Amino acid sequence: MSLKNYLFTSESVSEGHPDKVADRISDSILDAYLKEDPHARVAVETMVTTNRIILAGEVRGSEKVDDAVLERVAREAVKDIGYEQEGFHWEKAKFHSYIHKQSTDISMGVDASHNKDEGAGDQGIMFGYACRETEALMPAPIQYAHEILSSMAADRHAGKAPGLEPDSKSQVTLKYENGKPVRAMSIVVSTQHSPDFTGSELREYIRGHVEQVLPDGWMCSEGEFYVNPTGQFIIGGPDGDSGLTGRKIIVDTYGGAAPHGGGAFSGKDPTKVDRSAAYMARYLAKNVVAAEMAENCTIQLAYAIGVSKPLSVYVNLMGTGQVDEDKLSRFFMEMVDLSPRAIRERLELSRPIYAKTSAYGHFGRKPEADGAFSWEKTDLVDTLKKYF
Repeated sequence: MSLKNYLFTSESVSEGHPDKVADRISDSILDAYLKEDPHARVAVETMVTTNRIILAGEVRGSEKVDDAVLERVAREAVKDIGYEQEGFHWEKAKFHSYIHKQSTDISMGVDASHNKDEGAGDQGIMFGYACRETEALMPAPIQYAHEILSSMAADRHAGKAPGLEPDSKSQVTLKYENGKPVRAMSIVVSTQHSPDFTGSELREYIRGHVEQVLPDGWMCSEGEFYVNPTGQFIIGGPDGDSGLTGRKIIVDTYGGAAPHGGGAFSGKDPTKVDRSAAYMARYLAKNVVAAEMAENCTIQLAYAIGVSKPLSVYVNLMGTGQVDEDKLSRFFMEMVDLSPRAIRERLELSRPIYAKTSAYGHFGRKPEADGAFSWEKTDLVDTLKKYF
């Protein structure tokens, strides 16, 4: 019997969080390779710490993307986030690159040849999820946690909050009654700030963003509204804590409200099913919910390295379905091409669209004109309705 009344919490981190700085650099480098060659193979990891930017990974792509380009792209990413601090500065940080060519053992399994279709870039399981808790068909706690921080970041970039610095985190706890969110029980926001932007002024500033994001009447009690609980947050970003690519996988997806296969997204080209199949699973789940076939939908896809077809397609409508789950699973397995090549082509993933995915979630975003967030489209709804 499913739980009906409970509290659930999700967190988000801003683009200036050390791990997100690393994600942004990795995805910006991926975009640089895809601009030169849509079929580039990229797996780039970044580490950032006090005035250091370090790259590692494997690539197969245009030689135009040399060390000078890598350094320029990395510094521009940090500059765009807004780091011009003594301990981490886009221009003054030392840069190191240890990127090398992709393993031939990997490429021979992935490349299409003769009668062999393009294979998956690795084995693994990927999950997609959708629900009716928000207009974006995302779980409410993670969606609101993202929106609080992205709203604050928009102010900072527009010069409307000169006391804010890039590093921040949010945490939203919602009360669920009969399985649906009804109000916030606690809100936590920690944000890096200048020494003269503290106390009640900062608290009231953040309150405005929280109340703007939450539905009317959902604000938590004053005693459960926490702003910089340690007292101050002046030293932050990679100077306060090192950052690594791929360390915020739950922030990137569903805030813990749905399973995660374990693979990170940022810095990986779309032959890596860790990324592309997770996008496809979200696309399928969102279309199921948008077609009013279920209130909640979890989809798992499984792949083997070098094999084009998925090994399994699992569908769980969590007791809310209007159609048979086994039939829906067979439909996706037989009627939708879920090979890595077909996923890449259907969602048009071989474009330089990834830097903007690196913060505030890969899901629950609006599809953009350049093709970013194409996996959020609901253009499969009519097909599903006709078939079922």
